[in-house]
Amino acid sequence: MIYQNVKEGIFIQRDNRFIARVNVDGKEEVVHVKNTGRCKELLIPGVKVILEVASNPARKTKFDLITVYKESVGWVNIDSQIPNDVVAEYLESRPAPFENVTFIKREYTFGSSRFDFYMEAGEEKILLEVKGCTLEKNGMGYFPDAPTTRGVKHLKELINARKQGYRCYLAYVIAMEHVGHVLPNGETHPAYVTAIEEAKDAGVEIIYLSCKVTPNEITAKTKP
Repeated sequence: MIYQNVKEGIFIQRDNRFIARVNVDGKEEVVHVKNTGRCKELLIPGVKVILEVASNPARKTKFDLITVYKESVGWVNIDSQIPNDVVAEYLESRPAPFENVTFIKREYTFGSSRFDFYMEAGEEKILLEVKGCTLEKNGMGYFPDAPTTRGVKHLKELINARKQGYRCYLAYVIAMEHVGHVLPNGETHPAYVTAIEEAKDAGVEIIYLSCKVTPNEITAKTKP
């Protein structure tokens, strides 16, 4: 996934979940933050950030904050709309364990939840939910970085789907380099830890998608 029109800036401060201030070419700009998570360990005054230039010139903010530089791992993509596109691009090559998939649909409702992907491989029905990981501690990824009632609900619904014969996956898109695994963040949301263990016990499979991340690109790395 490549962004076509980007610009580098220096982060100043975050006013709220949606708005931040960034120094761009010596001028303070109000920008839209494409991630409502906390990102406290990333959005630190003085760090380098990458902004995407908005395609709509009439918009109130002309930039979207999409990528942040962190010394320990390099560039971290915080665009919460991108992980699904990264997975869609990844699935095009039919990597294992999806080599026999013949049908892919994005946005699929099962029970009371909407999942990111529904697939079919012969008679087999497959559900895939995607989560983006931007939190790193000592070389390990963690999810979530804020309490996620929706994330727990998705896991419980995947358990129900498994009971009905679906093959179910949860894919973590690790939006940074040099991190290959994700642990549930019990400090932030203990209920998520319980839910992920219950999902694993029920047969929900976990995929860890390492990514190549540059100022204007995020792409899933293919497995050797």
